[in-house]
Amino acid sequence: MGFIIKLLLTGLAAVLASYILPGVHIDSFLTALILALVLALLNTFVKPILVILTIPVTIVTLGLFLLVINALIILLADYLIAGFDVSGFITALLFGIVMAIISAILDFIF
Repeated sequence: MGFIIKLLLTGLAAVLASYILPGVHIDSFLTALILALVLALLNTFVKPILVILTIPVTIVTLGLFLLVINALIILLADYLIAGFDVSGFITALLFGIVMAIISAILDFIF
């Protein structure tokens, strides 16, 4: 049950972040739920591989390269989902940061 609530909160965070950022477009809340599921799967399977492959760069940048990896995951989700559009890399980077902040606030509230 906790996973479903987390998906709903992540979908809500994605919709709110798309309202805040002008370069992000989500067609509907169903698309946001699909986005939350795809991001969960990509973060489970693809992100650890990217983190392991980029350990030296992550160490040199004191962990800031993880934001780049997060933006790449969001751009990959943009490629996979039809109703989700991100205009570019910087927008994906900002979307990841804003979505993480909104998701943390929603987790704190609920």
